Amino acid sequence: MNYINSMKIALNALKRNKFRSFLTMLGIIIGVASVIVMLAIGQGSKKSIQDQMASMGTNLIFAMPGSEQKGGVRMGSSDAQNMKLSDIDAIEKDCPAISDVSPEVRASGQAVNGNQNWPTTIYGVNNKYFSIRKYTIGTGRSFSENEIQTYAKVCLVGQTVVENLFGKNDPIGQSVRFKNIPLLIIGVLGEKGENGMGQDQDDLVIAPYTTVQKRILAITHIQSIAASAVSESQNNAAITQITRSLRNSHKIKEGAEDDFRVRSQSEMVQTFSSISDIMTVLLGAISGISLLVGGIGIMNIMYVSVTERTREIGLRLSVGGRGNDILLQFLIESILLSVFGGVIGISLGILATQLMSSVMNWPVVITTISVVMAFLVCSAIGIFFGWYPARKAASLNPIDALRYE
Repeated sequence: MNYINSMKIALNALKRNKFRSFLTMLGIIIGVASVIVMLAIGQGSKKSIQDQMASMGTNLIFAMPGSEQKGGVRMGSSDAQNMKLSDIDAIEKDCPAISDVSPEVRASGQAVNGNQNWPTTIYGVNNKYFSIRKYTIGTGRSFSENEIQTYAKVCLVGQTVVENLFGKNDPIGQSVRFKNIPLLIIGVLGEKGENGMGQDQDDLVIAPYTTVQKRILAITHIQSIAASAVSESQNNAAITQITRSLRNSHKIKEGAEDDFRVRSQSEMVQTFSSISDIMTVLLGAISGISLLVGGIGIMNIMYVSVTERTREIGLRLSVGGRGNDILLQFLIESILLSVFGGVIGISLGILATQLMSSVMNWPVVITTISVVMAFLVCSAIGIFFGWYPARKAASLNPIDALRYE
């Protein structure tokens, strides 16, 4: 018996019990479809996070105060005042892997215009902050170096602030009060949307750092440092250089603990990507349980088929059929059930992901490897779960099989 004849016999056997064959394939169909959908959701979430993080700048680096001790008491990092403007000068001088650096001070509060108010955050920075954080100026202009030196009461606002305080009116030239300090709006930032952590990047006010320091917070220190590496490949070198520069400027002795923390955006991307990968594997594993159940269903129905066709098997063996021919026939039936179910499941999974993307606006990415892997798993399930029933059929005694009622 050759492979073509075995294939024809297997197809005829499946056609004789169409509904039973479909129910047997249903477990594989659901399992494969769910694996495709779950992997697509996982990969889509990972890509969405990476894209949103990239919009903030993959070579972005932050330096923040660490905890420090005062009078034997360890203070929280939010209370630390160990970062000064001199740290910015030191980084610009000592860190060739850094392209831009900006001080950062911030305050939360109500932005008020007329009878409208909106809770937001004001950031005090220098002009390099816009390129560091990939902000564009939609209309208007940025503040000048002279305005920074004179603590000018000017600011730029994000789209969310504009929508909630000014509606459709042009905010350029109008004033917004923040903690009773009137600030003239000289520019509107281009829209950026949410970042990877769900934070609205358009809900902010940006002003000269000196203005926020002196007029709003009444402080002389800075709260953090934002910098960008020359390139993403220079991130590690930039972190090392910033760390060395800050240790020197803070006069930290060899072996002593840093009083600051340096973090890069690429580290955050890697962290979120790792979490997303773990969730993708977990979702795929949970969906894979359906494939296991489908495989058990195939094994069960193949045992039933062997029992129903015992006399047929005995007849084939008695007229010269070999055990391997019988094994091959039932193994092909099992593989066909699994592969047909896999093909339908892949099609259903792709259709479901497309519907989720278009109707629910979920980020989904169907990868070729997930489709190929699903198909290969289906074939493996057909072979593994079909082998034992096929082996049982091939090992039947012809005389006992012919006598079977």
